[in-house]
Amino acid sequence: MDHLKAIIKQKTLENIDLGKEISDEQLYEIIDRVINTHGKNEYISIRDKQRLRLDVFNSIRKLDILQELVDDSSITEIMVNGPNKIFIEKNGSIHPYKKCFESRQKLEDVIQQMVSHSNRIINEASPIVDSRLPDGSRVNIVLPPVALEGPIITIRKFPDMPLTMEKLIEMESITQEAAEFIRLLVIAGYNIFISGGTGSGKTTFLNIISNYIPSDERIITIEDSAELQIRNISNLVRLEVRNANSEGNNEITIRDLIKTSLRMRPDRIVVGEVRDAAAIDMLQAMNTGHDGSLSTGHANSPADMLSRLEALVLLGAELPLLAVRKQIASAIDIIVHLGRLRDRSRRVLEVTEVLDCKDGEIQLNPIYIFEEFGEEDRRVKGRLIKVNELRSTQKLKRAGLSL
Repeated sequence: MDHLKAIIKQKTLENIDLGKEISDEQLYEIIDRVINTHGKNEYISIRDKQRLRLDVFNSIRKLDILQELVDDSSITEIMVNGPNKIFIEKNGSIHPYKKCFESRQKLEDVIQQMVSHSNRIINEASPIVDSRLPDGSRVNIVLPPVALEGPIITIRKFPDMPLTMEKLIEMESITQEAAEFIRLLVIAGYNIFISGGTGSGKTTFLNIISNYIPSDERIITIEDSAELQIRNISNLVRLEVRNANSEGNNEITIRDLIKTSLRMRPDRIVVGEVRDAAAIDMLQAMNTGHDGSLSTGHANSPADMLSRLEALVLLGAELPLLAVRKQIASAIDIIVHLGRLRDRSRRVLEVTEVLDCKDGEIQLNPIYIFEEFGEEDRRVKGRLIKVNELRSTQKLKRAGLSL
């Protein structure tokens, strides 16, 4: 089949007039004509013809063998380790994929096609890039010489229909009570930070709770690669970083975007992820009247997230540690910590209130903590248990809300 595909593709390319722009429909017509002509000399079943038609089209116009994986809504992650090794994640488990690229050159062509969609550049001088596909999927690419086994692609896909809080409750990722608690905090303008490990669902959860923001507010989103899908805000400004050009100039960073966003009259600022010295600018934004701002970060627990923020702030400014801790305690009201359990399910593991800095340490008030009850049919059973009450209720009162 691969040999036949190569023949059909070659003959199709020979029949394309390179001097003219052709539509997808015209390309399909040329492919059909080539397949039917070849079929007079070699028997091709109807099923194989349909398969060849799609494979050749994807190879010429789309992402070659990756296109069917991108189109498959049941696949959540695609991992390409060079031209001959592809793995997919499905239902939380990773499996090898039977197909491979026809050559390393074809894989490199697909990579250039991917980055062109988001106006990024990748080459040996700049071998690492974050990008996105037209459907919003997140893409990370690493080229040789950094990647020893050949070009590496990691595609994180998002659901066609964005998840809702109701769906998370149905999946037992969060309880109805905790979901309503978070909804009220978002409306009231609490600054919320979402922490968790890789693949724990931070961006998905940020998407969900951002849709609780009142529709009459002005929101500015700031991201490395635009992924957020805020749907109920008409006064929405979306900003995305720009990588440096081939000469290493004209880079626009998260820090640059946060600084300029403060001059754009935002009610709230939503930062996709904080992973560098931009942490200090985000904290200053939260501390200067932009209540209800949201962000995410990698950490193993709420306490670990605060420690990591301290380290990130100190990367960008020489400040006394006590001043940094006071800044963090003043800026962040709530940390929602997510995790991925051994059954591969994603759960809200903790909702914690950040209190004042006392005796040089930031005080935490856990409100909901996930408690495990056991296993049933290989699924971890447990739920969020309320362990304390929210202490800081001023923002709720100002918004005319109560728990």
